[in-house]
Amino acid sequence: MLDAKFFRRWMSATAASVDREADRLTALDSPIGDADHGSNLRRGFAAVTAALEEEAPDAPGAVLVLAGKQLISKVGGASGPLYGTLLRRAGKTLGDAAEVDDEQFAKALRAGVDAVMALGGAAPGDKTMVDALVPAVDALGGGFASAAAAAEEGALATTPLQARKGRASYLGERSIGHQDPGATSSALLVAALVEASGE
Repeated sequence: MLDAKFFRRWMSATAASVDREADRLTALDSPIGDADHGSNLRRGFAAVTAALEEEAPDAPGAVLVLAGKQLISKVGGASGPLYGTLLRRAGKTLGDAAEVDDEQFAKALRAGVDAVMALGGAAPGDKTMVDALVPAVDALGGGFASAAAAAEEGALATTPLQARKGRASYLGERSIGHQDPGATSSALLVAALVEASGE
């Protein structure tokens, strides 16, 4: 069973990973975006960590809802609302339960990914964070390590795609040959589940 401590560890591990990889995320964002993806997410997840330390919610859903709110209010551009929506919708789906099982978590994360697709209008193949998140959720039944591998593979597979959504879509064919920064940061989020669980 997964409790609030697990979800707080997940957010801390994500924050640490984003902090380590911020420069790489910004470098990926530079040719096809606003060159601020890494710095924006670093600021957002630092705020998440601070808020969780201050409030320490005792239910998994409450941890994710609080994290989502922080990202929406602290991160500029599209990534704040998208990541915030992902976590908030997942958190609301989990409700007030003190513990959740793997199946409930997978269902909640799928609800979060569906909300991201509805908000951004993106589908798999559009060269967005969805390209990492959808395969991750599909693979979650096989454990966190399987989900992390699927997300990483999905992120790498964005390189040859032409962007059809988001800032990169304005570039048309010039977006081809660049790995999507949103898919890359989404893969970091999923990989942090492995660290949080000690798998």
